[in-house]
Amino acid sequence: MDRIITIPIDASLDGKSIKHVLRNEVQVSAAILTQLKKEENGILLSGEPAFVTRKVQAGDVLQATIRDGVSKIEPREVPLEILYEDEDVIAVNKPRNMPTHPSQNHHGDTLANGLMEYFRGQNFTFRAITRLDKDTSGVVLVAKNPLSGAILVEEMKEGRIRKEYLAVTNGAPIPERGEISAPIRRREGSMVLRCVAPEGKTALTEYETISRGESLALVRLRPFTGRTHQLRVHLGHLGTPIFGDDMYGAPQTGEPTRLHCEKVSFRHPISREEIMVEAPIPLDMEELTEKNHFPHFPGGK
Repeated sequence: MDRIITIPIDASLDGKSIKHVLRNEVQVSAAILTQLKKEENGILLSGEPAFVTRKVQAGDVLQATIRDGVSKIEPREVPLEILYEDEDVIAVNKPRNMPTHPSQNHHGDTLANGLMEYFRGQNFTFRAITRLDKDTSGVVLVAKNPLSGAILVEEMKEGRIRKEYLAVTNGAPIPERGEISAPIRRREGSMVLRCVAPEGKTALTEYETISRGESLALVRLRPFTGRTHQLRVHLGHLGTPIFGDDMYGAPQTGEPTRLHCEKVSFRHPISREEIMVEAPIPLDMEELTEKNHFPHFPGGK
C-alpha cells in the first residue's frame, strides 16, 4: 500500500542531507530511495520538491511518499481473522488447512487471496514476513507497504522476529524441557522432506512440555532458526513427532498436523515499539487434549 512518511526536523538533524535522514532515521533502503527520486513529489521538504542532496534545517518537515504496486494474486472471499492492523503491518490468524500463498493446486483458497480481497481497490502487494505450512495454524505477519516490508525482512534475517508455537506430540520429550540443536538438510530423493544430518544447516529449537495426557503431550516451541519443517523434523528426531505429522513419524495417518503459531513478537518497522500478537488456540487442539484427558490446557475450558 502507499505510505506517506512525515519527519519533523529537530536540532539533532540540522544540516544533514535528506538522503542521510531517510536512510538513517527511517531505514529507507537504497532501492526505495531510488524509487522516491523518480516519483513526482516523492520527496517534499516543507511542502516543496527537493533533491536527496539538499540539507535540512531545524523546523523543516520532510515528507516521503512511498508507492506500492498491486500483486497479480486474484482477490477472493476467504474468511479472515485479523489479530492486529495499523498503517504498516497486518497480522492474521491463519486457520489450519489454508495455504499462505497460491500454488499449483491452490489458486483461490489462500491467505494471500483473502488479503487481496480485503484490500481490494487499493495498491497492495502481498508480503508475508512469517509463513506457515498449510496444516499449521496461527499468526502470520504481513507487511502492508514496501518500506515496512524491507525493514521487517531484515529484522527476520537478524533473528529479531520471535515466534512461539504449541504442538500436540505423541509422547512427551525427554527431558521435559531443553534445546534441540540438530542440523537439517533435504532428505535424499525428496524435494519436500527434510532430515537431521551432520552436514545440514544449523537448526536450534527451544522446547518446554507444559501439559501431558494419557499418550500425548502439549509442548511449547521457540525456534531460533528458520529451516524448512524445522519443528516437525526436530520433534520427530526426539521420537515425539507432532500428532498427525506422518511425514515425520506420527502414526495418525490422515489427521492434520496439530501445530499452532501462538505468538509473534516484533519491533514495529516505523515506531520501533515492541509488539506481541497472539492467536487463540484452535478448537481442534482443545478437543484433542480433552479426549486424551489432559489435566491442563492453556486457554482451554
